[in-house]
Amino acid sequence: MGPLAGIKIIEMAHIGPVPHCAMLLADLGATVLRIERAEPSDLGLARPVASEVLLRGRKAIALDLKRPASVDLTLRLMECADALIEGFRPGTMERLGLGPDIALGRNAKLVYGRMTGWGQSGPLSLRAGHDLNYLALSGALHAIGRAQQPPTPPLNWLGDYGGGSMFLAVGLLSAIMEARSSGLGQVVDVAMIDGVASLLANYQGARQAGLMQLPRGENLLDSGAFFYDVYKCEDDKYLSVACIEEKFFRQFLACLGLDPQSFPSQEHRAQWEGARSILVERFLTRSQAEWMRVFEGTDSCVAPVIEISDVSTHPHHQARSSYVKIAGVVQPIPAPRFSRTKPELPSPPVNASPATFSDALATWLPPDQIDILQKTLRESSVQ
Repeated sequence: MGPLAGIKIIEMAHIGPVPHCAMLLADLGATVLRIERAEPSDLGLARPVASEVLLRGRKAIALDLKRPASVDLTLRLMECADALIEGFRPGTMERLGLGPDIALGRNAKLVYGRMTGWGQSGPLSLRAGHDLNYLALSGALHAIGRAQQPPTPPLNWLGDYGGGSMFLAVGLLSAIMEARSSGLGQVVDVAMIDGVASLLANYQGARQAGLMQLPRGENLLDSGAFFYDVYKCEDDKYLSVACIEEKFFRQFLACLGLDPQSFPSQEHRAQWEGARSILVERFLTRSQAEWMRVFEGTDSCVAPVIEISDVSTHPHHQARSSYVKIAGVVQPIPAPRFSRTKPELPSPPVNASPATFSDALATWLPPDQIDILQKTLRESSVQ
């Protein structure tokens, strides 16, 4: 089921954007096989496997890629795959004997997706880094935060997922489509700094047009504007306010019982702080729930700031069945949604084990070959 049904993808287990991309593809129906390391690794904090939501929807095998038998099996699987995704430092897969030249030699249609922070080339390509570093070098981090405060780390969503896994998914699917017409695969080089740069395209253009040139936290969308910000309520909960357009701003003021003729103007920056002071005091007079009843049914562009632990119970999400419980863990359903080729709900995350080896390879290789391979791998592991 799902629009990607029939597409086979090998995922070389890693952290951050690689498992997220694999989850997205598996959610939409692709058959994804995760190849984990046989030895203990530092791929993430230890926690129950059911809570490793990024690992849902696919099966896994564990291989010691320092052994020829494991490398041979991986190459054999590449022959059956439409794509492979890996997130190691440049040169790692080549040293393992699994680089793109060898892989494409075994399967000319293979799409070889490479996910890094700095890219496959450049003076920083071999350096270690994390999401925050890539945001820093791309310019995004400098723009995030309140006035007179240091830049604020936006968790790891912008670099790892926004600039990483999403671009990897687009690149893979684009190359798979092209390979179906040309008969030729290719390497897809995805760097988080490139992806984040693309996300900043409009911001770059606006700055060069003379907009959003003020220091951090003083522009329209970075908490500088009083009509695009977050306000605390009486119960210490928050509301998001984003009434940029005049028609929405007027509804916003009407709900608050404020006269638009006497209230500070959106157009005059010198009045922004005065307006913010009025709103800060006004919102502190009622709870979040009370204010939402005031704004209900209007186009004031006001929404409650909900904790992640509570989001699945919001009436809008419940009406859309946006969240589901899998193996006892609440998580979002696959996105986006399709009218005809609807994906099934994902299967729970699993770890690789000898007991699941044959099942994991059942859609990739014939049963007799799997038995022989398993025996060969066992023998090589005791040598």
